[in-house]
Amino acid sequence: MKALVLKSSILGPYSSSNAVINSVVDELSPDTLIERDLASTPLPVLTGDNVGGLRGADGLTDAQQQVQQASDQLIEEIQQSDTLVIAAPMYNFTIPVQLKAWIDLVARAGVTFRYTENGPEGLLQGKRAIVVTTRGGMHKGGATDHVTGYMQTVLGFIGITDVEFVYAEGLAMGEDTASQAIDEAKQTLKRLAS
Repeated sequence: MKALVLKSSILGPYSSSNAVINSVVDELSPDTLIERDLASTPLPVLTGDNVGGLRGADGLTDAQQQVQQASDQLIEEIQQSDTLVIAAPMYNFTIPVQLKAWIDLVARAGVTFRYTENGPEGLLQGKRAIVVTTRGGMHKGGATDHVTGYMQTVLGFIGITDVEFVYAEGLAMGEDTASQAIDEAKQTLKRLAS
């Protein structure tokens, strides 16, 4: 089994989502792991000038070629993997811009999804995703939890419908609460990843 691990926290060694994910990554063989830190190695952000690179036209500009090459690489990483482990910390009630840039580059018409007469069809089927979401407050199941529904929707849109979530909440509510939440999240992730 091969795993694609995506980290998206801007906090590097101080990141709670990285700490949870590292508890599993440290136990994986490098042969079975593709690891990408979206914050330390930023992806191109889509703009009006470079978005044409996702449409595969001829005569692409340098910026469009860069986007197309990045998209091709990211999609290939998903295709090579059985399981995706995705860090999705909550920043201002949603995901980090680094993770959104990854989503924008992998949600590609005709490659990872297509529209049919019955609606959209995801083309990256048969894969599993585990989303690790860390939050300063308590949001799970509430009106302010925009991360869970969004990630479920976007992964399903590209064909990944087997999605499970690992939560570490209350991380800004005192050291004891944070420590317990991180420990529980690590145990949950280890169980789901085994």
